[in-house]
Amino acid sequence: MDVRQIEAFQTVMTLGTTARAAETLGISQPAVSKAISTLERSIGFKLFDREKGRLVPSAEGQLFFKEVELSFAGLAKLRSAAARIRDYGSGQLRFACLSAFSTNLAPNAIAAFSRRNPDLQLSFFVAASSSIRDMIAASQLDLAITADEIDATGVTATPFAQVRAALAMPPGHPLCDKKAIRPEDLDGVPFVALAPEDTTRREAESIFADAGVSPRIMIETAYSSTVCAFVLAGLGVGIVDPVTAAGYTERGLQLRRLEPKIEFRTLLLYPPQRRSRLANEMTAALESERDRLLQAHADTDAESL
Repeated sequence: MDVRQIEAFQTVMTLGTTARAAETLGISQPAVSKAISTLERSIGFKLFDREKGRLVPSAEGQLFFKEVELSFAGLAKLRSAAARIRDYGSGQLRFACLSAFSTNLAPNAIAAFSRRNPDLQLSFFVAASSSIRDMIAASQLDLAITADEIDATGVTATPFAQVRAALAMPPGHPLCDKKAIRPEDLDGVPFVALAPEDTTRREAESIFADAGVSPRIMIETAYSSTVCAFVLAGLGVGIVDPVTAAGYTERGLQLRRLEPKIEFRTLLLYPPQRRSRLANEMTAALESERDRLLQAHADTDAESL
């Protein structure tokens, strides 16, 4: 039993006659009949009954045809996978990002990417930046967005977004009367802090130390979005990424500019080997969505001043 014999059988079953099968396969009619006879001897049962010069599928032949159809469907899937790998690299995309971008930037970029590549498989993960970095280094991801505090050794890292931080306050907080918040405004004020390893927190602490002020830390969290939630719950004020805070401002969260400037910085990470075409396409979608969000934030910020 070989592939050409199976193909001859499948074609006769599909088209109904050896003549039409021969024409489709580009071989002679006797060659088709010989292939089927050889296949029958190989498998040990008749595939067709010969009735008045016509081939009529036997009961066993019909059962065998169902199995052949499943096998040919599998081969078609393999051909499709090979085409994706030829055209796009891996045929799938594995992308991860930090929590801050998982509810706005990433979903919109993924949607745009998927519209251009509707048949491709995409896996999306949300994790801490250090965990994402390790997955990239192990080539378990094709690209990722992380905070800039990660160790970039063994990965390819490029700057992605640099966003001016804002101070988040619950509605009605005394500092809401100010257009800009300075370090001295925060001395002794209940404060929701980012994690100690966060570079934005370290930058803020340096500014606070220079000004001789010390906010009263109530709770620490690694995520800007969680800072927003704690602030809305009344635990204090906190430094947040305003792009991340967009969904919380609709619920009353107040944002004010910080002086001097403090920034959130993120990186695009890739495995050390060459990027696939899919990774480049996803990068373009992420950058387009980043630019749109930053412009929307800039317009909102300008209106508030």
